[in-house]
Amino acid sequence: MDPTWRNPGWVRLALCLAGLVLSLYALHVKAARARDQNYRALCDVGTAISCSRVFSSRWGRGFGLVEQMLGQDSVFNQSNSIFGCIFYTLQLLLGCLRGRWVSILLQLSSLVSLVGSVYLAWILFFILYDFCIVCITTYAINVGLMVLSFREVQGPQGKVKGH
Repeated sequence: MDPTWRNPGWVRLALCLAGLVLSLYALHVKAARARDQNYRALCDVGTAISCSRVFSSRWGRGFGLVEQMLGQDSVFNQSNSIFGCIFYTLQLLLGCLRGRWVSILLQLSSLVSLVGSVYLAWILFFILYDFCIVCITTYAINVGLMVLSFREVQGPQGKVKGH
């Protein structure tokens, strides 16, 4: 059965747009910091609360893994924010479709983002000893999208058809 178009819902739309805006902001901060080491982003509250320090770390590109596995010049060694932009756009576009394979892709991509969020949160707290407001907000958005993806597959609970 071919997928059909549908409204993604205001919750998915809000989460995806928020994630996209935060990912674009992270790209801006990283670029501004690369041009000027003294650049202070809005999310740089103090020495232990600094998003620009996190975005500029080795874990801010390719999750800190791609360079070690595929090399610094690999096409996959992009800023994590690029992957975020792709993920939130994919979630929004897939959210506009109906179909079994669409539901599976939404769930799988949500699970991958959750694994990535847990990994990056661990790096954030236990290796960088930082508190990145933008990062933590994107982790929360990823959890929200995963919950939404699994709820859509389950459908409304406790409702009897025809009543």
